[in-house]
Amino acid sequence: MPRTGFADLPLHTGRAPRWLFARMTALAREIVTALVEEFGTGEVLRRLSDPNWFQAFGCLLGYDWHSSGVTTVVCGALKEALKDAGRDLGLFVAGGKGKASRRTPEEIEAAARHLQVDPAPLIHASRMAAKVDNHALQDGYQIYHHVLVFDRAGRWAVIQQGMNPSNRYARRYHWLGEALMDFVNEPHAAVCCDERTRPLNMVAEEAEAARQAVAELSRERPWRLLQELQRLQRLRLPPHHEILIQDIHPDHLASIFVKTYEAQPSSFAELLGLPQVGGKTIRALALLAELLYGTPLSFRDPARFAFAHGGKDHHPFPVDRALYDRSIRMLREAVERARLGDRERLEALRRLAGWQRRLFGLAEDAPEAHLE
Repeated sequence: MPRTGFADLPLHTGRAPRWLFARMTALAREIVTALVEEFGTGEVLRRLSDPNWFQAFGCLLGYDWHSSGVTTVVCGALKEALKDAGRDLGLFVAGGKGKASRRTPEEIEAAARHLQVDPAPLIHASRMAAKVDNHALQDGYQIYHHVLVFDRAGRWAVIQQGMNPSNRYARRYHWLGEALMDFVNEPHAAVCCDERTRPLNMVAEEAEAARQAVAELSRERPWRLLQELQRLQRLRLPPHHEILIQDIHPDHLASIFVKTYEAQPSSFAELLGLPQVGGKTIRALALLAELLYGTPLSFRDPARFAFAHGGKDHHPFPVDRALYDRSIRMLREAVERARLGDRERLEALRRLAGWQRRLFGLAEDAPEAHLE
């Protein structure tokens, strides 16, 4: 899946002002309603999985473009906007920041009566996306925000964000279900951050042999794995090695290795999905796979806006509340009229988007312009 953009996301503290969040919620509701009316729920999910569109969406809602908060607050506004309207539109949001992220499975279950499909694959997708970005891609960013957006047909997108306290940056990860071929082989729609690291990347395409070796090792008798790790602790490894043997404690891994041996996972994806398996287990098995089998590991980092209403930090100008409220009314009226058969206003927005495309020199065969 191609990576689709970059985003600098410095970690910022603070909260969105209540007056702004209320307007963000109202405008987000009207924008998503217009998109669903025009293009359907699948297109909304595709756009949310595009980091450039998501960033523009946040700017349109008036949130600070260069803040980690654009992810958490925009997703929060979207969730609030669809809390009631979602049932009519067939679009739902589960998860959020901190403790709210851990409620994602139960919130998916709560929406199950409105779905046309079994919610179990959605719960699996949510868990695997979080597992991959926390444990299979070990880039120093700990996930603290996780949102799953899904529709009645079971299509989904994930937007999650991790923080790195040492460099004061955040990294946002985008997933799109319809484009996903494999949870553990180049699964991201995009990873957004300009801060590069040397991560252990077990979901890189070139790490396929390592994934197979790690899965094979996880089925080995625990005593053999612990014996090899203890032996490695006595070796002098090259100073450039990204996995530090002193960070791996065999005694702490003993019970986990017993559980992986009992589970006998058939693949790396199945191993990663085990509840007990986390980053330390993956690091230890990856190191063993490299040193025992010679399988190369990947340390490739997968990371590869404009304001309409102003920004909460008064950049590039303070939020124009009257203009913001007019935008909400205009979109609401356009959608209401379209539902009654009068599509003049929505067609005007479409023509404006086409004019924008010609102005900025986009190709004639480019995808249909967004209502941005």
